[in-house]
Amino acid sequence: MGGMPILKLYNTLTREKADFRPIDPQNVRMYVCGPTVYDYAHIGNARPIIVFDVLFRLLRHVYGADHVTYARNITDVDDKINARALRDYPGLPLNEAIRHVTEKTETQFLEDATVLGCLDPTVQPRATENIAGMIEIIEKLIAKGHAYEAEGEVLFDTRSMDDYGQLSKRNLDEQQAGARVAVEAHKKNPGDFVLWKLSAEHEPGWDSPWGRGRPGWHIECSAMSGRYLGDVFDIHGGGIDLIFPHHENEIAQSRCAHGTEVMANVWMHNGFLQVEGRKMSKSEGNFITIYELLHTEKFGGRKWPGEVLRLAMLMTHYREPIDFSVKRLEEAEHLLSKWPVYGDAAGEADPAVVTALADDLNTVAAIQALHALAQKASADSRHLGTFAASAALLGVVPKEVELDEAVVHEIDGRVRERLELLKAKNYAEADGIRADLLARGIQLKDGKDPETGERVTTWEVKRSQV
Repeated sequence: MGGMPILKLYNTLTREKADFRPIDPQNVRMYVCGPTVYDYAHIGNARPIIVFDVLFRLLRHVYGADHVTYARNITDVDDKINARALRDYPGLPLNEAIRHVTEKTETQFLEDATVLGCLDPTVQPRATENIAGMIEIIEKLIAKGHAYEAEGEVLFDTRSMDDYGQLSKRNLDEQQAGARVAVEAHKKNPGDFVLWKLSAEHEPGWDSPWGRGRPGWHIECSAMSGRYLGDVFDIHGGGIDLIFPHHENEIAQSRCAHGTEVMANVWMHNGFLQVEGRKMSKSEGNFITIYELLHTEKFGGRKWPGEVLRLAMLMTHYREPIDFSVKRLEEAEHLLSKWPVYGDAAGEADPAVVTALADDLNTVAAIQALHALAQKASADSRHLGTFAASAALLGVVPKEVELDEAVVHEIDGRVRERLELLKAKNYAEADGIRADLLARGIQLKDGKDPETGERVTTWEVKRSQV
């Protein structure tokens, strides 16, 4: 790690930015809440996927690729999923039926993440494969007096934890004062939450000490993070909307079950995402999936490449709210068009890019540094290796521009027109065509036919100079 800058990360738990000190530098551990694979992932889901992929890349850069464990779960236990599994595959065991229901959406999510330039996490546990671990945690919580059974549910007793609410800074008394008047009668406290819920005969469920049922939402992540990263790990990430109640309740379950001071040392949350200045929702008509952006013309009347979507996300600091707009995508695409395509070029990442990312993932400053590097690399190919390694830290790979047949036909026609002008010695108009095409990123190359000696012109798509 010699010469590497110290990572500074903002911790939601302490509300401070501080030096990051891993528990074990030989195994830096990070958990991020993944999608519920009931439906295709939307553009809001893409933000944490991209943000924490950049952090994963940075941690690998600093500590070594073999010394970082990144777990991102797949939530395939959900009442809607369960009901559909029972309806569509009544003869199959529940886990198998759920797999059939979620197979398409899970596969699409993984494909979307790849097209967005994300590395595969080290492990991607499914909730259905960790029911036993959830039951084990609930048993511990009951044994330690932190949970109780009531009316077909096992509930976490929020009053049993002295410092419940640390992450969201919500006071239990304030929560109770503001709670609905008609608090469920079986709860000891309004803030108590479900760990296990019994299933009726017509509902799907798993066997447990409390009867056939299904887990609450929060217990899933406690079980999966504990199984793969341990009782206490380094970083837990997710969207800001998960701070309360999801992450707060994860902390409560895990700490009380294991008797630990913390669940994760650093809690990181990305800001909200709006679409064209409005909250994204189906009722607003601005709900858009990653798949639709990549494969349809629903947004802005065209398809958008994965690297453009990724760069557009990273042009705003991860903790800030982001307005996802056609204008922002066009800005990202324009910026990318000015960056060199580097192929297999290899080198060391530029210190300015690394330093920016080490400062709480300052992707805005990192992109500025990368842009300056792109200028140098465009002018002098000896800088391409440094640019390639630096761009890889952001996971942004400039791609060659692909032209459709109509555009190719039009360019060929312009090239022929120019050749005729040159034959007629109309050099001014011929130079005008060359200049017009160059402005569009089309580079002309003049040569001679070796047999006839006549001028021949070829062309290629060339990224414009910065």
